[in-house]
Amino acid sequence: MLASPSTAPEPATPEGVGAPVRREVTVVIAAWRASGTIGRAVASALAQPEAAEVVVVDDASNDDGATLAAARAADDGTGRLIVLELEKNAGPSTARNTALRASKAAWIAVLDSDDFMQPGRLAKLLALSQAGYELIADDLLQTPEGQPASAGQPLWFRDDTIPIDIDFTFFIDNNISKRSRMRRELGFLKPLVQRAFLEKYGLVYDETMRLGEDYDLYARALSLGAKMRLIPWTGYVSVMRSNSLSAKHDRRDLAALAAADDRLLASGRISAQDARLVKRHRFSIDSRIAWIDFMTGVKGGKPFQVLGVILRDVRQTPYVLRLAFELFLRRAGNLIAGRSSH
Repeated sequence: MLASPSTAPEPATPEGVGAPVRREVTVVIAAWRASGTIGRAVASALAQPEAAEVVVVDDASNDDGATLAAARAADDGTGRLIVLELEKNAGPSTARNTALRASKAAWIAVLDSDDFMQPGRLAKLLALSQAGYELIADDLLQTPEGQPASAGQPLWFRDDTIPIDIDFTFFIDNNISKRSRMRRELGFLKPLVQRAFLEKYGLVYDETMRLGEDYDLYARALSLGAKMRLIPWTGYVSVMRSNSLSAKHDRRDLAALAAADDRLLASGRISAQDARLVKRHRFSIDSRIAWIDFMTGVKGGKPFQVLGVILRDVRQTPYVLRLAFELFLRRAGNLIAGRSSH
């Protein structure tokens, strides 16, 4: 059952400061079995004076209320925390849309339940809110689980610190995985998003997607003319966990992501050049689907399925065979290491 949202508090004047804080941001946190990290995420959001409301949506964790309890335990008593619970697990897109409907601040900031923000982040992003941008992002500091933020590495700004204006073309091109460069897909970013722009075009998260839902929302916004700014890191810490949901994709997740690209191609809003980029992005998804199908055939002892995958699209064959070879080398290495240890 969904709890009733509370009214966001009026802007408050911090101690020792003459001008009122601009409490203009809804922080959205979708959570699933996150009792170990949700408290840190909530506390970091409430520590941002610019947060008018922090909306946590528990996506039917079914963990005896542990996630809900941990979220509520982080409440600072200012009346800004709203905690909701879905009756049925529906994925992050549904949880975030639920939070959007229950909130009202002018800007929206998504925070993953594993992650947290350093003090001052929202203030630095809001400083650009009058410059005509509908999406305002800072870099991510990708930090291994259990390590301090200082151990993290930025996603984007590694050699320079010059802010970037991101259009649709740049965004799609930099979401295509390439062996020649480190992974730095812009779909991982967590920008401030202007609510008025989302409402103008009826943009919400696609609830059929459990993978790449951020990429899809940003791509649709940019295809509709949204302006996006990316600045160096101001405080978002992305905790890298080996067992995170974002690291696990099944065939349905990838198929839904491919369908999102198909909708972009059919929208009539993108140029021929951009359509070629979207098709390249979709091809990379199809290659990952081919790998899943290949391994399903191998594990199931179905040689004809394995052969069918290899022949289905010969452009994907090198990708599939390369992964198969790498997997063989890893397993052979583990076997040799295991024998040498005895």
